[in-house]
Parts: sequence; C-alpha cells; structure tokens
Amino acid sequence: MARARTTRTRTTVTAKGVLTAQAVLVGSAALALLAWELPGLMREIRIWRMAGSSSGVRHAH
Repeated sequence: MARARTTRTRTTVTAKGVLTAQAVLVGSAALALLAWELPGLMREIRIWRMAGSSSGVRHAH
C-alpha cells in the first residue's frame, strides 16, 4: 500500500523577521507616546515663552 505524500509548508521565524516586528512595535509605541504627550508639551512651551525664562529658550538680542 503506497502512502500518499503530503506537502507541509513549514513556517520559520527568522531573526530578521523578529527584529522587524520588534522595531514596528517599539516605533508604534513611541509614536503613541508622542501623540499622547504632545498637548502637554505644547502647553509647557507656551508657559516657558510667557515666563520669559533666561534658560536659553529665548536668545537675548
């Protein structure tokens, strides 16, 4: 009795694929954090400008 051949597709995870997935995850997390913090950063910049601090935000003319 002859056995039928079954073709198996083997999926291998390469190091390059893992690094690519990690880079996508880290990049998307960083982008989400920036989008989350952007309104607060804009508010802080506005406060620094109004305060006129001499810490180098504005250059003396």
